[in-house]
Amino acid sequence: MAEASIWRNPVFVRVFSAATVSVFGSLVTRTALPFAAILVLGAGPLEIAAIRACEILGGLLVGLVAGAWVDRLRRRPVMIAADLGQAVVLGSVPVAALTGWLSIPHLIVVAFLTSILTTFHNVADVAYLPTVVEPDQLVPANSALTASGSVAEFSAFSIGGFLVQVFTAPIAIAVDAASFVASALLLGSIRRPEKDPPAVVERRPLLSEIRDGLRPIVASPILRSLAAASSAAHLMWGAFGSLYLVFAADELGLGPATIGLIAAAGGISSFVGALLAERASLRLGVGWAILVGLAGFTLGNALVPLAPAGAVAVAITLLVAQQLIADGAGTVYEVNVLGRVNSAIEFLTHLWLLVGTVVGGLIGEVLDLRAGLAFGVAGGVVAMAFIVLSPLRNLRTGALAPRRGPLLPPGDLPLTE
Repeated sequence: MAEASIWRNPVFVRVFSAATVSVFGSLVTRTALPFAAILVLGAGPLEIAAIRACEILGGLLVGLVAGAWVDRLRRRPVMIAADLGQAVVLGSVPVAALTGWLSIPHLIVVAFLTSILTTFHNVADVAYLPTVVEPDQLVPANSALTASGSVAEFSAFSIGGFLVQVFTAPIAIAVDAASFVASALLLGSIRRPEKDPPAVVERRPLLSEIRDGLRPIVASPILRSLAAASSAAHLMWGAFGSLYLVFAADELGLGPATIGLIAAAGGISSFVGALLAERASLRLGVGWAILVGLAGFTLGNALVPLAPAGAVAVAITLLVAQQLIADGAGTVYEVNVLGRVNSAIEFLTHLWLLVGTVVGGLIGEVLDLRAGLAFGVAGGVVAMAFIVLSPLRNLRTGALAPRRGPLLPPGDLPLTE
């Protein structure tokens, strides 16, 4: 069986092990980096928004050209260089903390550089895997990597929170730096020679690709509605991405370990949502599956600003409910949208993710955290309105637009927190 034979492929086993280790470490840093800003440096919502915005911006900018650059190089050396680069960049955080030089600008630079390096690694990884396994093994190989990522997501947030609680955030980031060294060593241990990269096909100018991607959106009422709804939804996700940890830690007084365990509940919910996503579209139709998923995500997120300060049990209950409802429903939305949008919509919506991150941080800083979270929820309500008032809600099945090749690399900008 192909599913069993991939584990008898020593090269794939090393690639799988390297990916698992580095993904786990990256998710630990996703928890630890903002906590380093909040707990060590006393960062507020605007500083966290700046860190998160640079994390998005790095991948967004480099994602436009990374594919063309990687096409000219052997993939495995790119992956190794990206891993070692991230180890150095992340390793600077505990060193700076120990010497008293850690600062918000330092963390902003770290977020930006790690985002760029992650993008190059992801692009090279996607191109390298088909050279490692046989064509009939590609699906089980991708499934194994996806399952590994799901397990890492479930465990890394809780373990990351525990590491921050017990050993401080900079030490947790040092663990991530070590994970990238381990990943680079695993990839470096592969002895199978990699073929020379294929002849590069001349790419069309970027603006031409974006313009061609926008044409079917302008021509289709359904695609226009989906682009508008996805943009508003990403506005919500950006606001929550910049404010959630600050709100949970500063406003509610929750510790990193508690927040990590709450986030782990969301990982379980996301896994269940992925299992139910296709069934939801078959039973409800694609349009209603998108709407129901978005409604659940918005409703779940609306519980967060309602969490009371000073009533820890009630606050934890509401945050766990938010993770269980919003993450599962958000996955249903994400799965049903991702295969039906072209790369121009992806690029547009990630721009709105960046806008939501910055605006949410500004509102949280100038007004208060609950107002910023409420702004995010309002974005979800607007997204739902775009779907309800459009022909999209009646869509039963089918793709919506040809993809024409990605402007953004796969997996570099997660849709949900």
